[in-house]
Amino acid sequence: MRVCVIGTGAMGKNHARVYAEMHNVQLAAVADVNEKAGNEIAGKYRCRYYRDYKKMLAAEKPDAVSVCVPTGMHYDVARAVIQRGISVLVEKPIAKDVKDAEKLVALAKKRGVRLAVGHIERFNPAVRQLKRLIDEGKLGHITSILARRVGIMPPRIKDANVVTDIAVHDIDIFTYLLGKKPRRIYASGGKALINDREDYADIFLQYNGTNGFIEVNWLTPVKIRMLNVTGTRGYARLNYITQDLLLHKSVYEKEYDEFGLFVLHFGEPEVIPVHIKKEEPLRIELKNFIDSVKEDKEPLVSGKDGLEALRIVRDVMHSIGSG
Repeated sequence: MRVCVIGTGAMGKNHARVYAEMHNVQLAAVADVNEKAGNEIAGKYRCRYYRDYKKMLAAEKPDAVSVCVPTGMHYDVARAVIQRGISVLVEKPIAKDVKDAEKLVALAKKRGVRLAVGHIERFNPAVRQLKRLIDEGKLGHITSILARRVGIMPPRIKDANVVTDIAVHDIDIFTYLLGKKPRRIYASGGKALINDREDYADIFLQYNGTNGFIEVNWLTPVKIRMLNVTGTRGYARLNYITQDLLLHKSVYEKEYDEFGLFVLHFGEPEVIPVHIKKEEPLRIELKNFIDSVKEDKEPLVSGKDGLEALRIVRDVMHSIGSG
C-alpha cells in the first residue's frame, strides 16, 4: 500500500510517522505549502516532498491518502483526492459545514472509494473497552453521560470554533456508545477571549432515555479529557489521556418499609479498575483505514459518521446562536 499525507502540521506529522512505521505500507510522499516543515518530515521518514499536493497525487498515484490540512480546506483537498479514485482519511471534522460534508460522502460513493474521518477517540482503547461494557449491560440502562474537554487553545487552530474543533469528539463518542442520535439539543456558549469564534460552550443532548452533557472550552488552564457514564447498575469514569477506566459497580437492595413504601438501601460500591491494553489511538485508526482500503470495507468511522457528527455540531451552533 502506497500512502501519502497532505499537511505536515501537528496531526500530519504523526500520520507520516505512523505510516512510516507500519508493515506492508510505504509512505511515498508528503505535501505541504510550508517547504521547511514538509522537507523536514520527508527527510525524517525518507519519502519525497511536494509543495503542490495535486502534483504529488499525479506523480505518486497512491492507494490511500491522509488529509491533515486546516478545516476550511478539507473539502477542496479531499474532493481532489476522491476525484482521482483514491481512498482518503480526512481529519475531523469531515468538512467546515454540512453541505460540503454531504458532497464528499456522495462523491466517495460515486467514485467507489473509502472515505474515513479522523474521530480518533473512537480508537482509544479505554473507549473501546467502555463500549464493550455498555453493550454487555454491565452498567445497566445508561441514564447520563458527562464529558469534559477543556484546556488552553492550541495556537494552530485558526478557522474553527471550539465546538467544531474539539466538542465534535465527544459528540461522536456519545453516538458511538449509545448507538443513537440525540432527539433534542440545547447549548449555550460564547466568545470569552476570542472575538471571532466561540471558545466555550455547554451542550445538553437528550437521547431517548439518556441525557448527555458536554463542557468544552479553550479557557481552562489545565488540560482535562474526562468521560463519565452513569447507569442503573454502575458508574464508569474514563480518562481519555491516560486511558484509565474505573468501574464503580452499584450495590443496593430493593425492599418495602413498615409503611409499605418502596425503598432502596445502598451499600459501598465495588470499585473495579478495568484492565486496558494501552496503545496509541492514531496507530489503531490508521491500521483500520488501511485495512478498509485493502479489504474494500467500511472503516470504523465512515464519511457518514463524520457527516452525522457535523450535523449535530450545526444544531449545537444554531442553539448557541438562537440563545
